[in-house]
Amino acid sequence: MAADIPRKLWEHHNPRATEMWAFKERLEKEKGISLPTYYDLYTWSVKNRAAFWDFSWKYFPIIYEGSYTTVIDESARIDSIPTWFEGVRLNFAENMLFTAEKSPNGTHFISTAGKEDSKIVATQVREGAAEPATSITWSQLRQRTGKLLQALKAAGLAKGDRVAVVASNSIDTLVVFLATTALGGLFSSASTDTGVKGILDRLVQIKPKYVFFDDATVYNGKHIDLRPKITDVVNGLKDTPEFKSLFTLPRFPDNAVDVTGVPRTQPLAHLLATAPSDKLEFVRVAFRDPFLVAFSSGTTGKPKPIVHGVGGYILNSNKESRLHRSHGPKSITLQFTTTGWIMYMSAISGLMYGGSTILYDGSPFIPNPKILIHLLGKYKVTHFGTSPRYLHELRKNGIYPRAEEDLSNLVGVTSTGMVLPDSIAEWFYDAGFPPHVQLANISGGTDLAACFGLENPITPLYVGGCQGLPLGIPVEVYDQADEGAFGVKGTPVPDGVPGEIVATAAFPTMPVMFLGEDGAQKYFDSYFARFDNVWTHGDFISIHPVTKQIFFLGRSDGVLNPSGIRFGSAEIYNVIETQFTKEIVDSLCVGQRRPQDTDESVILFLLMRTGYKVTEELVNRVKDAIKRALSARHVPKYIFGTPEIPTTVNLKKVELPVKQIVSGKKIKASGTLLNPESLEYYYQFVDVERLAAEGELKAKL
Repeated sequence: MAADIPRKLWEHHNPRATEMWAFKERLEKEKGISLPTYYDLYTWSVKNRAAFWDFSWKYFPIIYEGSYTTVIDESARIDSIPTWFEGVRLNFAENMLFTAEKSPNGTHFISTAGKEDSKIVATQVREGAAEPATSITWSQLRQRTGKLLQALKAAGLAKGDRVAVVASNSIDTLVVFLATTALGGLFSSASTDTGVKGILDRLVQIKPKYVFFDDATVYNGKHIDLRPKITDVVNGLKDTPEFKSLFTLPRFPDNAVDVTGVPRTQPLAHLLATAPSDKLEFVRVAFRDPFLVAFSSGTTGKPKPIVHGVGGYILNSNKESRLHRSHGPKSITLQFTTTGWIMYMSAISGLMYGGSTILYDGSPFIPNPKILIHLLGKYKVTHFGTSPRYLHELRKNGIYPRAEEDLSNLVGVTSTGMVLPDSIAEWFYDAGFPPHVQLANISGGTDLAACFGLENPITPLYVGGCQGLPLGIPVEVYDQADEGAFGVKGTPVPDGVPGEIVATAAFPTMPVMFLGEDGAQKYFDSYFARFDNVWTHGDFISIHPVTKQIFFLGRSDGVLNPSGIRFGSAEIYNVIETQFTKEIVDSLCVGQRRPQDTDESVILFLLMRTGYKVTEELVNRVKDAIKRALSARHVPKYIFGTPEIPTTVNLKKVELPVKQIVSGKKIKASGTLLNPESLEYYYQFVDVERLAAEGELKAKL
């Protein structure tokens, strides 16, 4: 029986006019091949990895020096973390700040021209847009970067030294990033709304030479003096000999906080006063030399310090943004994000292609949920990055962006952080945004600084999951039948069958290492221990046999497995978010398997809207809806109410800690949780039979 084709939501009005099509045509001409469809292009790119990435390197205008004789040893095991483009040297900040042009002999790209000096490159907008925005031109950004890098150089910062920023999504943060990487340093950032423990969990592993920290913050209308947090962080670094000093960034320049009494701390202005000049210079480093430390969410322990190499990021970012996402010099990006996760790179990476960015700092709901939509129209944004949660809030509040603002300039909206419900995707086109806008549900993230599932402009977009696979990264789905085993030879499953997403060969944005003495072992355990000689990403997916779209069904460690039937929590969430928005705010679905259990039970927790309660009638309706939409085997054994769902500071709900708790384990809450106290509620469900028999919860909500 042929697979059902989901509803088509969008397709490009002229795919032949896209950069993806131009790339495909030039590749076909150079290689003497024919690639009629995107899937043909993808298949060729992963079967000819060295040839594909070699062609890409020569196609994209990347500033570099040196030469290479080998792109990649295609026979090397993926867990050997093979080297790409050995002999090439480049710099992240240089590629962000300058335009690449062909060298005189036409062999490679060099930095010979600045991006248009007077053009605004970044505009900083604070919460609610209640105060005038701050903008900066290319020439001003280069001047500020040069001044800070000269001050850091005078202070002893050199190639390989580490700099950490705990700050908002601001121009100051961007300048610190560029100045650090211009000198060949290693950069990492965190959000100021992260707790002290969460910040120190990162900084102690980074061992930074210098830390930059906002002196104040505002969120949800509250002004917060950060000096107490700064003091705690400085004291927490007392046993880190590499740490020299902390510099405060003026969150409100006209009202900078006095940090005279804070130990080992001084204002940014004091550092800048030591700069001998504002001359720009760039330390070009090897392709795989580190430039960025990104951290895993760390919901059940210390976050993993994942180190990314400069060349892999620049090359793959060009591929994703220029080809998959249609970025270019005229692009204007607004990515709503904190600085504490990998999407911060999406907020600023448009600069690499000559585009500009809107840096929004604060809550997206102050003074109301329309604020970001207003900014899309005001600044003629072409690329908007957000989350399913934000789109859900728009729909819930009856906000229809296409009726609020002129969004004719908007090209694409990316959504990530959690699975995008089908109902939201349909609302996006039926009522929310203009029909010409491409909705991109993307997935991948921190571990690879890239996407495993993302959009492309030359195939139709259908309801459900991610549009397709990424060029140049070989992705397959493996059977999970040997769950719990290690080092096994994986078995691919046919399209349409759920399983574990894996990458079967090396790709350029694989991390170069994890920090720490046990970093090599943690790296191996994180990606290579499960299946032999492949990267195991940790997501449970299926691929549509016809459309090739990718359905992300949940995290592999959260896969539900009652009576041997495997399915993902996202399937349950989709039913709740589609059919019960009137009564239910959110839900959390986990498996329970205690030491005494011979089988797994599924528990569904419902966060109710004000005025609604979990009743027997609601429970029966929820179970019936899940049975009709999925199957009887998907119906949770238990359904309870909950006062709060644990989330990270980036508002991702987390399942694994709750799964461990209801299965009888005591856990230590991670510093990355926004509401770690919410976990206490779930300990009572170890005795789930008693609670179910009572018919209602006796515990205090």
